[in-house]
Amino acid sequence: MEPTNPLELKRPAGLQGRVYLQAIVDAFVKLNPRWMVRNPVMFVTEVGSILTTVLWIQALLGHGEAPIAFVGGVTLWLWLCVLFANFSEALAEGRGKAQAAALRRTRREHRRKS
Repeated sequence: MEPTNPLELKRPAGLQGRVYLQAIVDAFVKLNPRWMVRNPVMFVTEVGSILTTVLWIQALLGHGEAPIAFVGGVTLWLWLCVLFANFSEALAEGRGKAQAAALRRTRREHRRKS
């Protein structure tokens, strides 16, 4: 039975993996401050990540005022938040692009059959 709704079309198995790989790459590309400034909350989180990274390095060198483990933990959580937010945004964009491409393909195939 062939689906009548284009949204019910099955995605090729290889496409799903490519979307995830591209989303991982895009998550790191989106760390650029020019990109992050579009989302003020994540931009401030990224700036905080950079500042706590500097404080963590300072603590590693023995000049920090806070324990190394504490500053390192906060730094890790902030970077994970920024990267996960970028990954989820890139994944949504990738899925949207894949769905749009599938709909265009379906429309072209439908026109050929008509």
